[in-house]
Amino acid sequence: MNAMSQATRRVQRLLARTVLLCACAGTAGLAAFAPLAHADALDTIAKSGVVRIGVFEDYPPFGSIGPDMKPLGYDIDMANLIGKALNAKVELVQVTGDNRMAYLADRKTDMLLSVGQTPERAKVIDFSNAYAPYYLAVFGPKSLAVKGNADLAGKSVAVARGTLEDLSVSKVAPPSATIKRFDDPNGAIAAFLSGQAQLLVVGNDVGATIIARHPSIDPEQKFSLFSSPDHVGLNKNEPRLMQKVNDAIAGARKSGTLNALSQKWLHAALPADL
Repeated sequence: MNAMSQATRRVQRLLARTVLLCACAGTAGLAAFAPLAHADALDTIAKSGVVRIGVFEDYPPFGSIGPDMKPLGYDIDMANLIGKALNAKVELVQVTGDNRMAYLADRKTDMLLSVGQTPERAKVIDFSNAYAPYYLAVFGPKSLAVKGNADLAGKSVAVARGTLEDLSVSKVAPPSATIKRFDDPNGAIAAFLSGQAQLLVVGNDVGATIIARHPSIDPEQKFSLFSSPDHVGLNKNEPRLMQKVNDAIAGARKSGTLNALSQKWLHAALPADL
């Protein structure tokens, strides 16, 4: 998947993270996914020796299919880390944005990765501590000195019109910055890659793909604008499994493993405030 297609899909998922969208959707939609009573999930995992983890396979660099037709990405590595902590074999379950909440409620998965935390979702599932950063950021060539909002003065910045990227950078950009708005993320990315705009605002996942695939323009992340980190999503009332997952995340943070995953897949250090 190229950065443009990835950006379009990411916009759809980012909208699902926002409180505004959740408020508009109402409680009834997610309430339909509230799980029925079941046996303790940790006991079930221990007895079967298998933990089923829902992941996206069309969401690089968090999850995608490699040349060998095997899943790879930040979330795949994270799933294996959790499986090791649970002393269980990992069974990756491919999910989509539309079906994954139902898969969790129906016990087709034991947990989900890459879940953004919102008040609406918190009514029907529980969230682990954050394990991966997701944020909007300003990207540009290393040769361009930009470290913060003030440095946008006199610069041109490409965004998709009306998106969170547009709103976020428009709030902080100095009056002399030129915000170039395009009809969709693909247009903004194309403008940046072709030199029509000096800077680009996208999610860190899309930015990581651009960094990896376009070394000729030597792009880098300049600074972040809006943060909505990724969590592990569990069914409610699974405190023992939640503790195991949080312990695995804490151990990976302390050992430097989470930072290594961020560097490997996102080409940026794990944020200190994650």
